[in-house]
Amino acid sequence: MLQEVQRSWTFLENLFIHSEEVKKELPKESLKFVNIDKEVRIILTEGKSVMKCIKYCNSNNILKRLEDIKKELDVCEKALMDFMDGKRRAFPRFYFVSTADLLDILSNGNSPAKVMVHMPKIF
Repeated sequence: MLQEVQRSWTFLENLFIHSEEVKKELPKESLKFVNIDKEVRIILTEGKSVMKCIKYCNSNNILKRLEDIKKELDVCEKALMDFMDGKRRAFPRFYFVSTADLLDILSNGNSPAKVMVHMPKIF
């Protein structure tokens, strides 16, 4: 569960924390993600202090906390996927790029140099 939470959180962090477009389009989920981010950082800091993953994961009701975070991350991820589907409907060429590439395009919309690497995939 810790790995699943870490994977989802890492994937969504750049978008919900650093992408102004996502913050603007998904304000409710962005605020929710800020709270998730704080909780995940607390859990990871606590885990680092214990230094033994199995010992830490079997203490302090960690599994329940991780399950709750995973549910919240799933809600944020679903909202993000719905947002991306809307972008694809608005500009059908986005159907030709992978989800990861589209997220990169959307999160770096203000940085043309970073977006240009994806242009051959779109056109």
